[in-house]
Amino acid sequence: MATSTIRFRQGAGRLCLDFIRTLRWPGTPSEAEELPDAAALAAWIGQFGPLEVSPSESVGVAEAHALREAIRDLVDAARTGRRHATESGAAVNRAAAHATPIPAVDGTGRLRWHADDPVAASLSLIARDALDLVTSPAAARLRACAGPRCGALFLDNSRPGTRRWCSMDVCGNQAKKTNLRRREA
Repeated sequence: MATSTIRFRQGAGRLCLDFIRTLRWPGTPSEAEELPDAAALAAWIGQFGPLEVSPSESVGVAEAHALREAIRDLVDAARTGRRHATESGAAVNRAAAHATPIPAVDGTGRLRWHADDPVAASLSLIARDALDLVTSPAAARLRACAGPRCGALFLDNSRPGTRRWCSMDVCGNQAKKTNLRRREA
């Protein structure tokens, strides 16, 4: 399986936010698609979800892209206080209506997950997470990374609610280095 060779950014605080990060720098000349094909979608599901998906099962790349954009619209609307597009809400609702993965303990005592359609089940989990997020008080803690080359969305779970970067290790560290160089110059 490709999950060991393809790594995706995580740590946004919610599954749906990690999912929308798979389109980096949207709407800019640097836009980069991290889910270009079935193998990448299978790898993302393998990294973030409870199911193992083979690339041949991942026929839902176009559906994944459409869901990602609908979730992005809902999250942006929740973050900025504007109304979301009705089509976006309907698309997320449709994806959430699919069956989710079913847990079961196997003969060795390990938890295994099953779904008749692993891709649709995984997208359903993502859609349900998005619906929960945008309708909860946590939506007030949605932030865009202050990194000048980032802008990724994340959920600020810090106690004071003043987190500025999607990742202290990457964007926060870069900001500190830039500020240090500026002071030294």
